[in-house]
Amino acid sequence: MSEQLKEMATAEHASTEVGDVGLPEDLARADLYGLIARLFHLPPDQVLLDQIVASVPEGQDGYAEGASLSRVWNNLVEAAKSNSAEVWRNEFDANFISVGRPNVILNGSFYMAGYLNERPLVSIRSALMELGLEAAEEITETEDHISALCEVMRYLIAGDDVAISNLTKQRVFFTEHILPWYDQLCDAIEDVPEMPLYHSVSALTREFLAIEAQSFDMI
Repeated sequence: MSEQLKEMATAEHASTEVGDVGLPEDLARADLYGLIARLFHLPPDQVLLDQIVASVPEGQDGYAEGASLSRVWNNLVEAAKSNSAEVWRNEFDANFISVGRPNVILNGSFYMAGYLNERPLVSIRSALMELGLEAAEEITETEDHISALCEVMRYLIAGDDVAISNLTKQRVFFTEHILPWYDQLCDAIEDVPEMPLYHSVSALTREFLAIEAQSFDMI
């Protein structure tokens, strides 16, 4: 996996047990999946924004220039530093939540099949059954929501059951259920001018998932 992940300070730590993972790089990957899931599930509260800002030590401008993941992380830090939780919430609600069709849809079925609740969702549910996973009762989003998929990846990286949480399972799940559409999601976000804060989230998501794709290709 990319050397860039080894130096990345993370704002949210995985809540699952790490088990036999052990590598700091794996923990950083799990943290980033967890953070992306959190930012697309709910707008960040002030505590999370402060944690993101604190990831860059005071007096430093950020991580080394030239590292693409570090650059987009620094952009997210700046967005967190310069905007309150209320501003983030307003942007989130205006673009991801709607009684009709929102400005940006966060479900993979829409990008892979053109409609919600289509065959890609059935495929994801089948994959989750094979992994012994199911959505919590309090979760309202369907399993093809980007937050749900990132949470599954976090579990496959940082879970304590090595029969499930291993590199092979990660590669298969990522390749089948995230890789085919994440670029289209990021394009959809970046095509909305009124989403400057989530442009930074999109850029981080795109860069990180591109690194994941390249790394899985090397397996």
